[in-house]
Amino acid sequence: MKVALHHADEEFEVQHEINVTPFIDVMLVLMIIFMIAAPLATVDMPLDLPVSTAAPTAPEPDPVVLSVQPDLTLTLGETRIAREQLGAALENVTKGDKSTRIYLRADRKVAYGDLIEVMDGLRQAGYLKVALVTLESGS
Repeated sequence: MKVALHHADEEFEVQHEINVTPFIDVMLVLMIIFMIAAPLATVDMPLDLPVSTAAPTAPEPDPVVLSVQPDLTLTLGETRIAREQLGAALENVTKGDKSTRIYLRADRKVAYGDLIEVMDGLRQAGYLKVALVTLESGS
């Protein structure tokens, strides 16, 4: 039987590389956990949103009100306008001031998607300050 003896003057070779195998193992386990948990995080249930009970803000002296009728026609103040003319009509009413707050009213029968299209039109025209007009609770 032979026994290998190491002498004190022999040095072990220093390894200058990082062992990444445990790191890869941990990353694969985390990836599997997230792949399983991600579909469970989505919510798919009908909602009945609550009524706002916030105190109404003081109205501006001469507000710019854009209304969306049930038939999806737009009314700026008391004037009916076409969707294509929304930007030009707002330029005329606000005198080109893009920081003017636009008060957006929509009939209850207007679909959410149609309201978003009108808001996109406001954004494309450069009007980013939009306030949604609602009834006070109890009205």
